[in-house]
Amino acid sequence: MIGRLNHVAIAVPDLEAASAQYRDTLGAVVRPPQDEPDHGVTVVFIELPNTKIELLYPLGENSPIAGFLEKNPAGGIHHICYEVEDILAARDRLKASGARVLGSGEPKIGAHGKPVLFLHPKDFNGCLVELEQV
Repeated sequence: MIGRLNHVAIAVPDLEAASAQYRDTLGAVVRPPQDEPDHGVTVVFIELPNTKIELLYPLGENSPIAGFLEKNPAGGIHHICYEVEDILAARDRLKASGARVLGSGEPKIGAHGKPVLFLHPKDFNGCLVELEQV
């Protein structure tokens, strides 16, 4: 059901410093920041030959990333994202197997302009999982 790894998301306390580290120290291609108000984050994508890194920074007072950074002030891995061909079929299959879909259970449009869903970390070995339709 799941396809390739789309990205690994890392919450960061300083978006500019993290972007500079990937660009200047690691020599990666770093895209400009983009605000995602529906998700309460500003994202920066780091392009790698086989996947992407998504840097997450809080946007707005109700950002879920703000709470994550309160618990993890240095930042850290927030979630992993897998690609799926049909997000509704994937959701229905996961729910039938007992997995919990976060939020309303309906896909939202993610940072790539495609439908996404998040799965409860307690159902996936402590890891928040995002599914993105390709």
